[in-house]
Amino acid sequence: MTMTQHAVVIVGGGPTGMMLAAELALAKVDVAIVERRETQDLDGARSRGLHARTIEVLDQRGVVERFLSQGQVAQVAGFAWIPLSISDFPSRHPYGLGLEQKEFERILAGWVNELGVRIYRGREVTGFAQDDSGVDITLSGGPSLRAGYLVGCDGGRSVIRKAAGIEFTGWDPTVSCLIAEVQMTQEPAWGMRRDAIGVHAFARLEGRVGVMVTERQIGPRGQPALRELSDALVAVYGTDYGIHSPNWISRFTDLTRQAAAYRDRRVLLAGDSAHVHFPVGGQGLNLGVQDAVNLGWKLAQVVKRTSPDSLLDSYQLERHPVAARVLRNTMASLALLRSDDRVEALRETLAELLRMDEPRRRIAGMMSGLDIRYDLGEGHPLLGRRMPDLDLVTANGPRRVFTLLHEARPILLNLGEPGGFEIAPWANRVRIVDARYSGPWELPVLGAVTAPAAVLIRPDGHVAWVGDRTQLGLTDALTRWFGPPAAA
Repeated sequence: MTMTQHAVVIVGGGPTGMMLAAELALAKVDVAIVERRETQDLDGARSRGLHARTIEVLDQRGVVERFLSQGQVAQVAGFAWIPLSISDFPSRHPYGLGLEQKEFERILAGWVNELGVRIYRGREVTGFAQDDSGVDITLSGGPSLRAGYLVGCDGGRSVIRKAAGIEFTGWDPTVSCLIAEVQMTQEPAWGMRRDAIGVHAFARLEGRVGVMVTERQIGPRGQPALRELSDALVAVYGTDYGIHSPNWISRFTDLTRQAAAYRDRRVLLAGDSAHVHFPVGGQGLNLGVQDAVNLGWKLAQVVKRTSPDSLLDSYQLERHPVAARVLRNTMASLALLRSDDRVEALRETLAELLRMDEPRRRIAGMMSGLDIRYDLGEGHPLLGRRMPDLDLVTANGPRRVFTLLHEARPILLNLGEPGGFEIAPWANRVRIVDARYSGPWELPVLGAVTAPAAVLIRPDGHVAWVGDRTQLGLTDALTRWFGPPAAA
């Protein structure tokens, strides 16, 4: 039986899967998505916003305006519902974006479609088998696929993770919440509320009401019924406000887990397949999109045999600690949302601390994703951090740093005298840009840093090398990240 072949097959067409597909398509890799939904339409509660670093990532790819035009710019960062402004952060996007996940997915799907990605809709993976050269993937209701690599972006109950036998370790749920969009015959108590049971909220939506209510005990798995939502509301408010005609109802818990490994040979995990947590702080979607942007260019180079397979090990080394930190901060946030006199005293103390600049910047830097630093060793403070979007002066006129990254290719940015860098063995992989910049160099949380003479910027926007025309360490960095030198 003939199998359709692709270099990479992604399972799951949510935000993580589509962002990864876009990254691979930009690198001219043959990538396909398998998605169980027949259309991109989404019901149920999902993320309602983007944090600043995700907005920057979309800016790096030249598509950010598509999202900004459809969303609401706002200060969305908050720790346990204690608001944190990032309006003074050194970023072109010192804010979050209110945008429902279904809208985010719709816009992302439009871009992915323009990039020519094949999507197998209405299909589910029923199993796979990997060998030394690829992965055979069996699908429901159709022929099998063959891929060089398989990436599970199929959510917290990931079929791919389970079939790969990857452990999902962490903490069992202690609380469950119902969330819904409904009609009501009476006006509810608008806004957020915290009590001994947990956190609850009513929000005005177009022609309907958004509801979140914490249950007295952890609810059963499976689709919740309107009666369960009614009972939970009565327990908290003494009434269900005449709820009826739900658009959807779903349940989530504070189950907190992380994949022990993000990779098993030719199978990788990203997004909720690799980590799940309570949605306080709205970091889940952002974490997944940034997983995709870290993995995409690395996987593309391995597929093209530019880089050795071992480059993929850096994906887990860099992204696992970032997710582990999100898991810790969401557990801490939920603990502070519980309501009794002792917790209130703790919240008041923390809120006072977070009104001070240094603690606010530190926690807001973490929540927004702007402070992420991958451990690339000792050196300049820029090393391993996201490159600021500076306004450069080049021979071809003014350019922003992020516009140089639209094609998801690495850049050697020379800020000293033009010329002088010799990287011929990497010339077809790494673009040299001579530019001048005279303004301050500022990083979120850290503040001002010394101006570098030259930086090597990875496709994900993180700095892989900082140096000067002596090129000390540059060959090692080029080899490590962009493959061994090409033969002359």
